[in-house]
Amino acid sequence: MSDTIKLLKECDAGIKMGISAIDDVIGQVENEEFKKKLTNYKKDYNFLQNEIKQMLKRFEKEGKNPNVMAKMMAKMKTWLKLTFRKSDATIADLMTDGCNMGVKSLNKYLNKYEAASDEAKELAKKLIRLMDNQEFDIRKYL
Repeated sequence: MSDTIKLLKECDAGIKMGISAIDDVIGQVENEEFKKKLTNYKKDYNFLQNEIKQMLKRFEKEGKNPNVMAKMMAKMKTWLKLTFRKSDATIADLMTDGCNMGVKSLNKYLNKYEAASDEAKELAKKLIRLMDNQEFDIRKYL
């Protein structure tokens, strides 16, 4: 049960980072199709987050916030890059980097918490697929 809770909490933190990243840039996206894709991915993250919260609730546990330093660094990187080169290509670059980091982290946690329930592992894999799909979808804006 411990591995299940830990994996779910890491998924929750990853989703919060993804939503925060989208919120940080969506107002600056010029291409309407790109903006719509990001909006839809945010909805997908929220849907998965609700599933994770429901599972955590069964264990009477709360989600996890992302590491404060990691979140601040991500916001700083976004701000700096967009200050010097504000474009959809820059936003796509930031978003694909974030997706790649999320996929790496979640795969690491899947391996680390191997005793997690199959249901928790499947939710983590769904989140990984979502990030993979997002990264693939927005490559064309690079």
